Amino acid sequence: MDDNPSSSSQTQAKNAGKGRPTPKRREAQGRRRQPVTAPTNRKQAYKQARERQAAERVRAREGMLRGDDRYLPVRDRGPARKHAREWVDSRRTISQYFLPVSLILLLILWTIPMFGGQTGMLLYSYAITILWPLMIVVVAGSSFWVAQRVKKEVAERFPDESLKGVGFYAAMRAMQIRRLRFPPPTLLPGGKPVPPKK
Repeated sequence: MDDNPSSSSQTQAKNAGKGRPTPKRREAQGRRRQPVTAPTNRKQAYKQARERQAAERVRAREGMLRGDDRYLPVRDRGPARKHAREWVDSRRTISQYFLPVSLILLLILWTIPMFGGQTGMLLYSYAITILWPLMIVVVAGSSFWVAQRVKKEVAERFPDESLKGVGFYAAMRAMQIRRLRFPPPTLLPGGKPVPPKK
């Protein structure tokens, strides 16, 4: 009989353990790894590469539609540009009607010569000399106002961010038709969030 207290304490410590040997690192890592099916020929390799690229494109497009900075083009990244987008999207501005009004005006100018005579020529000259220049001046003034307001707000909210190009970015976005803006608007006019698509 062994009266040595140290040997009995060691035996108790061994018995109180987890009761199984610690697995080797190689075995543990092997269990965690997923089985990789390597392509057997070039055709299968191309197919797998195409599937990976397609999945990556879908993921990138979904990220851009959400406004995720990681997937946006460089010109749309950063808190300053995001604030500019939200500022423009939450308001109705005169410049956003520039393209639709321009199209209507062009259609009118194309149809006026059909009237013929002096009335047609008079309407045509009014459209060219008054309506078109007036629209350009109004849109330019609206764009300048949008650019200045956005730059001022960005400077107040993000003092460490660069203001370079932020005003122009906001002015150009304000001139686009709302449905064609990219990244898509996340706010409705008035500031409410855009409801998710079903």
